[in-house]
Amino acid sequence: MKGALAAIVLALAGAAAAPADDFYVDPVLGSPAGDGSAANPWRTLQEVVEAGLIETRDWESHPYVPGLGFVIVNPGAPVGAGDTIWLRTGYHGELFLRGAYNAAPITIAAEPGHAPRLSSVLLQATQNWIVRGLSVSPAHAAPPLGPGTIVEVESHDWWGPSWDDTIEDCEIFTVADASAWGADEWVNDASSGVGVGGDRITIRDNRIRNVRFGIGVGGADARVAWNLVDGFSADGLRGLGDGDVFEYNRVQNAYVGGALDGNHDDGFQSWSVGPGGVGTGEVRGVVLRGNVIINHLDPGHPLRSTLQGIGCFDGLFVDWVVEDNVVITDHWHGISLYGARDSRIVNNTVIDLNGTNPGPPWIMVNDHDDGTPSQNVVVRNNLATDYSLTGIAIVADHNLEVQDPAALFVAPPFDVHLVPGTPAVDAGSPLLAPPWDAERVPRPQGPAPDLGALERCPACLFTDGFERGDASSWSLASPGPHRP
Repeated sequence: MKGALAAIVLALAGAAAAPADDFYVDPVLGSPAGDGSAANPWRTLQEVVEAGLIETRDWESHPYVPGLGFVIVNPGAPVGAGDTIWLRTGYHGELFLRGAYNAAPITIAAEPGHAPRLSSVLLQATQNWIVRGLSVSPAHAAPPLGPGTIVEVESHDWWGPSWDDTIEDCEIFTVADASAWGADEWVNDASSGVGVGGDRITIRDNRIRNVRFGIGVGGADARVAWNLVDGFSADGLRGLGDGDVFEYNRVQNAYVGGALDGNHDDGFQSWSVGPGGVGTGEVRGVVLRGNVIINHLDPGHPLRSTLQGIGCFDGLFVDWVVEDNVVITDHWHGISLYGARDSRIVNNTVIDLNGTNPGPPWIMVNDHDDGTPSQNVVVRNNLATDYSLTGIAIVADHNLEVQDPAALFVAPPFDVHLVPGTPAVDAGSPLLAPPWDAERVPRPQGPAPDLGALERCPACLFTDGFERGDASSWSLASPGPHRP
């Protein structure tokens, strides 16, 4: 049951939720006059939204202020909370939703076996939307759209906040093939992948390529997981919100250095904003876990940049967990926190891409730029080519400086699984060691945890020859994330 009457019944009488319905959209065989059934689908997603075929909710007045109630938008429309809109192969235009708050998720997804295409996705002042399995690119439009952000979830001062939306399993790119791009295209023509300005937003299992920025999060309590960012010219990941979790992402192939565009490229970057501007606040409770950051898979590429791995400048960074990350880069900053407090950096692997200047990369804990010292930071069980640790009550133990990568790793720089009999095997402390490694292998596999992000596990050998756990995510040798 849908419409205003259903909303009143469910809210006041506590009736059981209506059964979820399925609707279909087909740019080839559909019609605006269809009924959305599998046999008589609508034509494009953009037409479905613009025709008001989705019942949702918005604030009772604008501008938004806390405490407002909801009113029904498009009462009696066929699609409502809990339903799924299945998209079939073809071009569906853009998805732009504003003032669309659902009591239960509405899913917009690719029908199995189909390849729907959109030019962009913008969710502004929204709640409980799931966008799954779509190809989103400005190149799908005719003519192609100019540079911008391809997928955005945005809170708005006038229209209201966004929260509890999900973007998953999507292909997001500026162009499908950027091999002919020069520096100008990477800087001026590349769109950014995903921008998040709402709270509790989930970005997972997406493939993002050939972009300016990869995934940028300004909201709180986001989960950014299992994404591939491949080919970017600014930052791969950014996390500026409290409570954000970035885990098991792979970031690789940074193009165009700061001399050409003025940006210092980072695999992951954060900074605080407070009453006095940048660097005068705190970013609290962020988790960086199991991410793999690779400067470039082709060290000889003429446009490759020198990538800062995890660069957290202009803190304070409070209650951070940085564990199980692999950073392979040609820069001094492997993992750097300037102004950290009550945080830990545990079981990470940081090595040099090529053994030449700049580098070698370090794990660094340093003072805030304003001179405030870092305090109460644990640095443990790491493998890195250098360390620089400054502050008050900095606990550093069970760390190893990597002087000869070939003596520790199977095939450095890109395969940093441990070989048997090295000083890193069974040499860690169990205190604060994460229970799994970067490939979800349970830790420890011996009498004590191994040093670094990857636990040696001979019993976990698969046919590809690389160590992976029975609940593993993906091998460092693979092109990107995948799960069973």
